[in-house]
Amino acid sequence: MKLITLYLPEPYIRALDQLVNEKRIYPNRAEAIRIAVRDLLNVEAWGRESNG
Repeated sequence: MKLITLYLPEPYIRALDQLVNEKRIYPNRAEAIRIAVRDLLNVEAWGRESNG
């Protein structure tokens, strides 16, 4: 994997932190973002639906 740096609006960061810290859906921010990017690419770039 390669490291990238990005800027996100504060509301996005707060929502990510909720998914990680409160709801415990993802182990960390990076994993949540990786999954979101994967799902976006599946639909928009590769024309596939995500199977979750």
